[in-house]
Amino acid sequence: MAATVMELYGSKVFNEHEMRERLPSSTYKSLKATIEKGQPLDLEVANVVASVMKRWAIEQGATHYTHWFQPMTGVTAEKHDSFISPKDGGKVIMEFSGKELIQGEPDASSFPSGGLRATFEARGYTAWDATSYAFIKDGVLCIPTVFCSYGGEALDQKTALLRSMEAINRQAMRVLKLFGNEDVTSVKTTVGPEQEYFLIDKSTFDKRKDLIFTGRTLYGAKAPKGQELDDHYFGAIKPRVAAFMKELNDELWKLGVLAKTEHNEVAPAQHEMAPIFTTTNIAADHNQLTMEMMQKVAKRHNLVCLLHEKPFDGVNGSGKHNNWSISTDTGVNLLEPGETPYENAQFLLFLCAVIKAVDDYQDLLRITVASAGNDHRLGANEAPPAIVSMFLGSDLSEILEAIEKDSPYDSHEKEVLRIGVHTLPKFQRDATDRNRTSPFAFTGNKFEFRMLGSSESISCANTVLNTSVAEELRQFADVLEETEDFEVTLHELIRKTIAEHKRIIFNGDGYDASWVKEAEKRGLLNLRTTPDALAHLLDKKNVDLFTMHNVYSETELTARHEVKLENYVKVVNIEAQTMLDMARKDYLPAMAAYVAELSAGISAKTAVIPDIDCTYERDTVRGISALLGAAHRAAAKLERDLLEAKSISNSVELADFFKTTILDDMAALRVSVDSMEPMASTDRWPVPSYGKLLFDVR
Repeated sequence: MAATVMELYGSKVFNEHEMRERLPSSTYKSLKATIEKGQPLDLEVANVVASVMKRWAIEQGATHYTHWFQPMTGVTAEKHDSFISPKDGGKVIMEFSGKELIQGEPDASSFPSGGLRATFEARGYTAWDATSYAFIKDGVLCIPTVFCSYGGEALDQKTALLRSMEAINRQAMRVLKLFGNEDVTSVKTTVGPEQEYFLIDKSTFDKRKDLIFTGRTLYGAKAPKGQELDDHYFGAIKPRVAAFMKELNDELWKLGVLAKTEHNEVAPAQHEMAPIFTTTNIAADHNQLTMEMMQKVAKRHNLVCLLHEKPFDGVNGSGKHNNWSISTDTGVNLLEPGETPYENAQFLLFLCAVIKAVDDYQDLLRITVASAGNDHRLGANEAPPAIVSMFLGSDLSEILEAIEKDSPYDSHEKEVLRIGVHTLPKFQRDATDRNRTSPFAFTGNKFEFRMLGSSESISCANTVLNTSVAEELRQFADVLEETEDFEVTLHELIRKTIAEHKRIIFNGDGYDASWVKEAEKRGLLNLRTTPDALAHLLDKKNVDLFTMHNVYSETELTARHEVKLENYVKVVNIEAQTMLDMARKDYLPAMAAYVAELSAGISAKTAVIPDIDCTYERDTVRGISALLGAAHRAAAKLERDLLEAKSISNSVELADFFKTTILDDMAALRVSVDSMEPMASTDRWPVPSYGKLLFDVR
């Protein structure tokens, strides 16, 4: 009999239930204090936890353990060590100590560091993140950890995220105390990241070198049918896909991932999975697991899961909507509008902190989603534009306008809004439709940051959200803690913030060309590409932000700038090399042979009947031959420019060269090759078409 959801959920996780049931009471209390209050974990306690955790893992069939971490590669890393230790007489015992639980020492030499460590300095350290539960994956006990250098610098995505959560907790607590929330002891941000992806048949995938090497199609003419009919979105799920989704849910539930929603997305072969929100660092762990499991489970069904932001030209790409909010340990969502004046005042202050943060640090938010893959998606009328703005909806926007102008709000009472005074009207959550063209949209009690790319870790984006909002709350608390008239100062602070930062609020169509001009008039940034965005990472205000809140040191920030530039260049270079390889080994030889075949046919036909009609053959030979020449010349230029790139040593200049010259070369080569595809017979075209890729899973 198949296991129920209740039996499956968390069965591979050393979670709260297992801790409470298996650990001695004193050990459990000490571990809870570490998890909830950040208190150091005593080695004796760690030894007990490790012993119990090992016993549980062995019961689950585990033979190895690993410190599971997230280096600056976008994927997770793990090194497996067995539990076995030698014993006299040639025997072995199963051991796992508190020291092994708390700290590991993997070889750090081959992970990106951006100059934080030299290649010959192999030492790196992993340290247990006790706030994220250990779990069993593929017979291995996985212990979520951070990853740092010998000198303590962060070499991963998670360390900074945890630091940012501490930062927003400190500043939010200051503000909450001013509102009389004496029962609140901690504040955490929460996230529910929606994950979009494509599923294609593995046999088809295996015939596309571009998909194998880069995750996206570098060539491909538009199929006769795409997403024009809007018939795929929320449509009936195909049996093969449904079987994949069922197994994926089972695997994720075992790992404690709150997989909730599944459906077809807009583009053919595109789908989405959405979890229930959870604490941000756990959500980041779970999203990494989700992406890994999607790819593993897909292979069991002879499918391939594509997580690239733009695997197919001409159809919607894939994003990752980051549903972000702020909650207290007492269960209060601080972005919930509420129904009383008192609650509204608190809500409006936190709302203003978010508004100010998004405006002040719009460049950083854009940087968090900057990648070679996401550059193809942002601003393509299928995803948010590259311009950062906020959607609040009509109700909230009208309330903020009334506060700014000290004017009557069109409510039942038509009173002038005064924060903290009983004339503040009650209002419900904004009931207007979500603005799917907005990068940062308020959706009732949370903000949906929609710019994230489907393959990226959510850690970086949430690090910036947490830290930037923490800074604005710090500024607010500094003012409010010194005032003698809290209500008047609060009202003026909110009014002033609205007036100074309302430019970031835009409730209209982000796809409309007029928005680009309007955004420019407002002074908003339009950072179209990754190199454009990264140019702002080390701006003084950004360095000051991270160093003030101890999220990144200037050295760590400089390292990340280097890593991101290097990654951008490497990705585009691999794509360019793959294009050359496919052009010269697949497309050009195949089409040259096809032209030769048609030419021979013309000769054979005219030899029998001199005036026979060979218009089709001649036109095809003429058209393909012209395109073959153009493709050959484009490939030669791309090769020359790639050779020139090797002489550029400055990373910023190199990224700019790839952004302009190399990408332009690649576009020219693709146009020539793609233009041949409609002219060639199906059996002569060397790779599966878009039609087969997008519609072959039935």
